[in-house]
Amino acid sequence: MNNFTYSIPTTVFFGKGSIEKLPKEILKYADNILIVYGGGSIKKNGIYNEMTALLKENKISFCELSGVEPNPRIISVRRGVEIARENKINGILAIGGGSTIDCAKTISAAFDYEGDAWDLVKNPKLIKSCLPIFTVLTISATGSEMDAGAVISDMKTNDKLALFNKGMLPKASVLDPTYTYSVSALQTASGTADIISHILEVYFDDEDDAFMQNKICEALLKTCIKYGPKAIETPDDYEARANLMWASSWAINGFISCGKGKVAWPVHGMEHSLSAYYDIPHGVGLALLTPYFMELMLQKDVKVIKKFEELAQNVFGKNTAEEAIESLRNYFKKLGLPVKLKELNIDKTHFEIMAEKAVEYSSLKYSWIPMDKQDVLTIYNMAL
Repeated sequence: MNNFTYSIPTTVFFGKGSIEKLPKEILKYADNILIVYGGGSIKKNGIYNEMTALLKENKISFCELSGVEPNPRIISVRRGVEIARENKINGILAIGGGSTIDCAKTISAAFDYEGDAWDLVKNPKLIKSCLPIFTVLTISATGSEMDAGAVISDMKTNDKLALFNKGMLPKASVLDPTYTYSVSALQTASGTADIISHILEVYFDDEDDAFMQNKICEALLKTCIKYGPKAIETPDDYEARANLMWASSWAINGFISCGKGKVAWPVHGMEHSLSAYYDIPHGVGLALLTPYFMELMLQKDVKVIKKFEELAQNVFGKNTAEEAIESLRNYFKKLGLPVKLKELNIDKTHFEIMAEKAVEYSSLKYSWIPMDKQDVLTIYNMAL
């Protein structure tokens, strides 16, 4: 097992009614905040009124940025920075899913930066300070409520890039499973696929003595496999929603990667290029590409056989590497997710540039099995 340092200072308030604890936590850091949210669903389901009433009750001033997109855009970040500066805020509250939280994180990093916010996305080393961030989670997927990363898109250039800075770790996050009851079947399936992808991309390495981490990965995968369909079938199943919500946080808060090899997020890198050009839900792209990625890895290097067999045996109750791949693909189909790009009306028009950007902007060359542009092209074509 490799050496590591682990620290997650995010305070998590989990369960029904836990939002009531957030204002006192906010007041430890800020008294004038920017609320960031998406298309308005939080007003329909009552979360907005609940949160703003609590803020007023605790004499916390606020302004708002609404309309944050799925696959959040740099234009929303710029708009948020402008609103934040005009109102002289000293904290940011994101109410929503990963897109909203990622937008809020990037605003927090850009608030004191004199240049354009996209500079920080391209080069996170330029980040010198971040405003304190708080989150109220409304969808189980990205784990952004408990990590230091964000993903932002520039649709003018079709670039979708990840940035990381420890200052972007939320100070506190509210995880109330009842807030995910209204999430659609597609979003629930997509979010579950995202969680699974985070786990698999840590699980797939050749660090043989990280036994504990691997067993936790397998437990988290089993949690998703059990509760994803239940949450879709019965949206207000608290047990299902709670297990998915907590699994999403632990899939990417760094714990399961402690002591493991370098995590390169190869499927994420390929999917970022895909959704930058076609603006599909992130989890949909991950679910579609992952089995083809596994098939190519099986062709490229025999050392993956053991790990794929462990996945087959310990998670799906099967035996072979091929059965692991097929079981995963069938599970995604069970969730109602597409297995071919043509189902999304995607052809090979942009494959060349997508593959180039996937390699340029991510760590594919440093992956468990190093990947190049041709490998990415092969996977895209396999997925057609």
